[in-house]
Amino acid sequence: MIEALRAEWTKARTTGGTAWLLTGAVAVTIAVSAGVAAATHVSARSSGQDPTKLALTGVYLGQAVVAVFAVLAISEEYGTGMIRTSLTAVPRRLVLLAAKAVTTAALALASGVPAVAGCLLVGRLMLPAAGLDPAHGHPLLSIGDGATLRAASGSVCYLVLIALLALGVATAIRDTAPSIAVVLGLLYLPPLLAQACADPLRRHIEQIAPMTAGLAVQATTSSHSRPIGPWAGLGVLAAWAAASLLIAALLLRLRDATAVGGGRFEDFLGGWRGRRVPGRRQDGRRTRGSWSQRTSGRSEANGRGHRGVGRS
Repeated sequence: MIEALRAEWTKARTTGGTAWLLTGAVAVTIAVSAGVAAATHVSARSSGQDPTKLALTGVYLGQAVVAVFAVLAISEEYGTGMIRTSLTAVPRRLVLLAAKAVTTAALALASGVPAVAGCLLVGRLMLPAAGLDPAHGHPLLSIGDGATLRAASGSVCYLVLIALLALGVATAIRDTAPSIAVVLGLLYLPPLLAQACADPLRRHIEQIAPMTAGLAVQATTSSHSRPIGPWAGLGVLAAWAAASLLIAALLLRLRDATAVGGGRFEDFLGGWRGRRVPGRRQDGRRTRGSWSQRTSGRSEANGRGHRGVGRS
């Protein structure tokens, strides 16, 4: 396991896109929070605002960059054929997936901490000018406050779980574009669907959707009126990530993991059942096909031969 972790860390460290994506995740998260804080204005009569949640708004968009990073961590290996080298060096597939999950989670954690810290700093500096200050009954954001600390640490955990969810999806699909589409669909479509529904269906969707449930950890005011509690919502997201990784581990173990060409539909459905898709082998030679295909071909050839004999 140590050797697998070292190999995954070397791949992540030497890949040029890794540093850019993680830096982009931090920059996008802080920039969105700064934009929201600059556009916020609270009047003296308004109430019920949550300064901590407003300051952490950037996580809504920053998670997309983290998800793309996690998808590329595995899908690029299938796209380039590097997965063959990885499995040659680490023949135990579950160990390879575990090492990649640990590395991905660690890098997501390394980008999540400065991103969340930057959001809180932006909120502390900019939100008082928007009317969220002690004069209007809103204390300054401080990590020393228990609710703010829980929201900050929960947001970092949220980004790590999003990375693991995306890694599991990409391992199962093995193609970059469809994997990104599925992950972003899981994150952003259920909240839109919930807005189009009425209670109690809307409340149930918000309780089980990965983003709405996971981001409930950011709430620091009126948490009892929300669809799900802070830590319970984060637990729902953890269940999504665990299920994604379990399915990925099952598919990685049972199907031909060296079939490069990324996530074709027939490979996804048929490869894990132990069936080979008719075509060419890895060495370029044509496959002989299944027993039924060979026998049907022989029957047709024999039929043509008998008809030829009869005519002669």
